[in-house]
Amino acid sequence: MTKNGPLALAFNALVIAFMLAPLVVVCVVAFTPENTLTLPTTEFSLRWFRAVFEHSDFMQSFWNSLWLALASATIATLLAVPAGLAITRYSFPGRDFLNALFLSPLIIPHLVLGVALLRMFALVGGTGSFGFLIFAHALIVTPYTLRLVVAALVGFDRSAEQAALSLGASQATVFRRITLPMILPGVTGGWLLAFINSFDEVTMSIFVTSPSTVTLPVRMYMYATESIDPLMAAVSALMVAVTAVAMIVLDRLYGLDRVLVGGHR
Repeated sequence: MTKNGPLALAFNALVIAFMLAPLVVVCVVAFTPENTLTLPTTEFSLRWFRAVFEHSDFMQSFWNSLWLALASATIATLLAVPAGLAITRYSFPGRDFLNALFLSPLIIPHLVLGVALLRMFALVGGTGSFGFLIFAHALIVTPYTLRLVVAALVGFDRSAEQAALSLGASQATVFRRITLPMILPGVTGGWLLAFINSFDEVTMSIFVTSPSTVTLPVRMYMYATESIDPLMAAVSALMVAVTAVAMIVLDRLYGLDRVLVGGHR
């Protein structure tokens, strides 16, 4: 605040307002009692929020997205922890390639990944399988978990580990009782960030979902192509709320500054 003048602060405020305005409008429209997308002028209503919970297709898609995000984030974490340990602590042929391979989904457009995975699933007979859908989501969220695990391991003081090893503790015991508790904020933050990205993923999911595994973002896209009413605003407001809560939890556990810019708390 002491480094920015009034003009810079005003510009920053305008940028933030410009970014938040669409979210605010959607959330306000969700409380309209009307049948069309209009801002409430005389009263607020929870009518469309009740309609969301009474809409069986949306509720089924919500549960699909929830279980999918839980499973894919967990798989991504189980892959990222040993990969992060190998990348940060050991020097071996192909280490840079392994690191680039795990991070490659960040630079490949999800549209391209969706088409490629659809083709692969068709060849192996996995089209429409929820297990293959979990695999696809784990593939694209692993880089987020790996980034936070690696950040937690970089500069890690190994003196406690070495002391435990010198006293006769096994590698497994050292990892379980020393290493993992010390990097747990990074692991937990990575899992939560992977959960958020999996829950909100739509571009790739359009290609690899089936009628029985449609996720909530895909269901919203399908519904929007047929009808535009306040029900979509209510679903969007609920997703914004879920994502905001998850980001607040992530900030408390790990710190958004460390996630986004690599800062320290």
